[in-house]
Amino acid sequence: MRLTKNGRVVSHGLEAGDGRMEELARPVRNPFVHDLRFSPLQKAKILFMTLTVFPIRLFFAAFMMLLAWPFALIAAMGRKDEDLEKPMSWWRKLLDLLLKAIMRTMWFAGGFHWVTVKGRQALPAEAPILTLAPHSSYFDAIPVTMTMASIVMKAESKDIPVWGTLINYIRPVFVSRSDQDSRKKTVEEIRRRGHSNGMWPQVMIFPEGTCTNRSCLITFKPGAFIPGVPVQPVVLRYPNKADTITWTWQGPGALKILWLSLCQFHNYVEIEFLPIYNPSEDEKNNPALYANNVRRVMAKALGVSVTDYTFEDCQLALAEGQLRLPSDTSLLEFARLVRSLGLKPEKLEKELDTFCERARKRNGEKITLHEFATYLHVPDTEKLVDLFALFDENEEGTIDLREYVIALSVVCRPSKTLETIELAFKMYQSEDRKTIVEEDLAVILKTVLGISELNVSDLFRVIDQENVGKITYDEFNRFAIMNPTFAEDYLYPDQVDLASCMESHSPTTPNGICPDFTPEEMERAENHNKQKKLN
Repeated sequence: MRLTKNGRVVSHGLEAGDGRMEELARPVRNPFVHDLRFSPLQKAKILFMTLTVFPIRLFFAAFMMLLAWPFALIAAMGRKDEDLEKPMSWWRKLLDLLLKAIMRTMWFAGGFHWVTVKGRQALPAEAPILTLAPHSSYFDAIPVTMTMASIVMKAESKDIPVWGTLINYIRPVFVSRSDQDSRKKTVEEIRRRGHSNGMWPQVMIFPEGTCTNRSCLITFKPGAFIPGVPVQPVVLRYPNKADTITWTWQGPGALKILWLSLCQFHNYVEIEFLPIYNPSEDEKNNPALYANNVRRVMAKALGVSVTDYTFEDCQLALAEGQLRLPSDTSLLEFARLVRSLGLKPEKLEKELDTFCERARKRNGEKITLHEFATYLHVPDTEKLVDLFALFDENEEGTIDLREYVIALSVVCRPSKTLETIELAFKMYQSEDRKTIVEEDLAVILKTVLGISELNVSDLFRVIDQENVGKITYDEFNRFAIMNPTFAEDYLYPDQVDLASCMESHSPTTPNGICPDFTPEEMERAENHNKQKKLN
């Protein structure tokens, strides 16, 4: 793939099923960022709805949820696993239909007047697992309440008043973050249900593991595909004029999304059941391949691209520190490429000082692609070429190794910004006076933020109080401690688009129905796309 002049990236990936090669354009939006803006007319409409319809909708939606609670409690009383192997009794069937009607009324009260369903939902014996994507909001619970399929939930959810009772009714697969073996047990339970020949209700899984803005499909976790049984892909669409539905890591918070969505006259949602996907023998033996091929089928149905961003990339983007990553940072792409080469940031962190010393000794002398491969102890592959290109600003075929070490430090310890900058100072500072010049500071901060342009003149001048044209790390560190908002004051206003980051009220755990339950050893690196260059 090549980065064209207009910034668009085209990658070549293997299309699922037939082995043909297709071109996929890299999504132009960060999938973890949702920037919601309204026109004056839309704001006036929201104000009107807030004063009139919003309170009524909120009351009736809450009332319907409370109304469903006693029925779910009665239906779940005395139920055992063996009961699932028997036909449902008439009164449980009646309660099931009643609960579906109540939940549909709740969504109707919230403004979801029309829920369009396309295709046919498979029977549990045909496809014991339903894979839903894209996962973008807690409103994705709509297909859950319509099908009453089991889902994967955090174990803590069952203790939530009212909500916990409703969740228990659909017999979810619980995963506990406090139990070290919980993830393994969860996968085994999904496997057991998947091979029950339709005796258990279908398990509905959001394989992305976190919420995105639906601009693309990120890497699928292989947990839903480990059993090796047929799955039915289900795609979700929200064709609304104003996207008040999306709840991502950077953007409006949960309560604001609820308020804005209830203030829309109508909220549209489309649920499409795609044909059952029967895995090949290769896919049964390789859950990551199975997941990737199902993802491509769903992306084709949605008309969006696929990207190998993961939940871990989301965590990198949200790391707290004095320098927050902008929404268009290239460090997400850098982190993905590093992982695709088989390099694990969590292990590389211990060797950062060694990398720093080796890069410092080169004193800015640039290296070639072959030398870069030798340095990393990896073969000269296309993935390495893509990683190399991120730092090859002028396409001269050489890069400054120091920039790679800085980017690696950010990925390894994203919340320790000052430690990364201190590491960078060691590589760039002069031997005698331990100082750097303004040009060096610009390169350091551009690489730390993963952007191509940054004006550091004002910041450099305020640190260089003696106006000697040089600064030390001690001076930088002292200024940063005394001015914790220095980035917002001197870097961000005109240089980096961080508006959505600053307004984010995102949770500290995955904000979706289905948490990341997949064992780390099952995660595989897949094909990739390339973002803008670091410099």
